[in-house]
This record gives sequence, C-alpha cells and structure tokens, in this order.
Amino acid sequence: MLLVALLLWPFLHNLHLSRLEGVVLLSIFISLILLTVHIARRESVAEQEITGKQESSKTDQSNLKRSLFFVIIGLAGLAFGADITVHGAVYVGQRVGLSKAVIGLTIIAIGTSLPELVTCVVAALKGHNDILIGNLVGSNIFNTLLVTGTAGAVRPFSLESPRLVGLDYWIMVAVSAVFVVMGLLFRRRINRPCGIVLLLGYICYMVYLLYYTAGV
Repeated sequence: MLLVALLLWPFLHNLHLSRLEGVVLLSIFISLILLTVHIARRESVAEQEITGKQESSKTDQSNLKRSLFFVIIGLAGLAFGADITVHGAVYVGQRVGLSKAVIGLTIIAIGTSLPELVTCVVAALKGHNDILIGNLVGSNIFNTLLVTGTAGAVRPFSLESPRLVGLDYWIMVAVSAVFVVMGLLFRRRINRPCGIVLLLGYICYMVYLLYYTAGV
C-alpha cells in the first residue's frame, strides 16, 4: 500500500496524467492482482497439506445464491447511498464557497468512503479483522492504481490544484506510514487508543483544510 502510494507521485507530480501513464497504472494493478491470487492459492495449498483438510466439493447452492444476492443488494445500496450523499454534499460545498480541491478532499472523500466505513464497522463488530484491514489496504491500492489508471486511460486529465500532489499527498503517505508503524508496535493490533489517535488526526486535518484553505 505504501509503495503504491509513493508510486503515484512520479505520475502526477507534473499535474498531468497521460493515457500512456494511465495504461501503465492499470498494468501494474493487473499484475499485482495476479500475483496476489497466485500467492493466496499457494498458501491455501500449503495450509491444506499441513492440516490435512480438503475443501468440500459439494457446496450448499441455496446458501451460495442467497449470499451472492445479499452481496449484490448490499453493494448497490451502499453505492446508491454514497452517490446521493456526494451529490447533495457537493451542492452544499459549492454554495458555501469551497474550492473543487477542498470539496474533493473533504466532502467527496467522505461520501465515497461511507461504504468502506460501514463495511469496516460491521467487520469489526463481527470479529472479521482480516476483512477489515484487507478492505482498507485493498481500497487504497484499488483507488490509486485502478481508479486513477482507468480515468487516465479513458481520458487524460490535468490537476488544477498543485496542493493535491503537494502537502496533502504527503500527508496521505505519512498517515499510511503511521498506520503501519502502529500495527508493528502493537503486534499487528490496532487498539482503541490507536483508533482514537487516527480519528483525532483526521479531525485535525479537516479543520486544517477548512480553516487555512477555505477560510471557513
């Protein structure tokens, strides 16, 4: 995740992403996904050899179909909720007088992250910690490589605000590094104090954006 975040800067430091650069980001994303699947399959085979357990060849089709149905409905609901939140919030932001960069860094970022927030809270409550962290790490990689790469490949774009690849970009990298350090210091455990520190850090960042950039 950190490497991918750092990889984005050489592509955007000139405030422009060409179609070729977008294709390169997409190629890196596809390669990373293939590598991840390959490693996961190899680990699964090794685990089966150690435990002696084999996956059941018979799958409860009714449960599978029901689960797939719930996944589709849930994703559609989350996407729709985030979409109407973003549209409404952007309108409010423009009426208040926020710049496009600040709207993207605050309102749109929050709106598009609502599905991840809900997913992470539910996963935490159910004790699915690996899904929780995997969602966060995977989302950052997904947004950096696939979303940015697809946008650039479809239509090359330029950034109006240099701050997006300036201070705010390095704050993103620093926060990711702090998250990793916390996991290492506390033996791969993000406890409540760590969560509070991260939450307070985000609140401080929002105050900084609104006060110094938007003049609110």
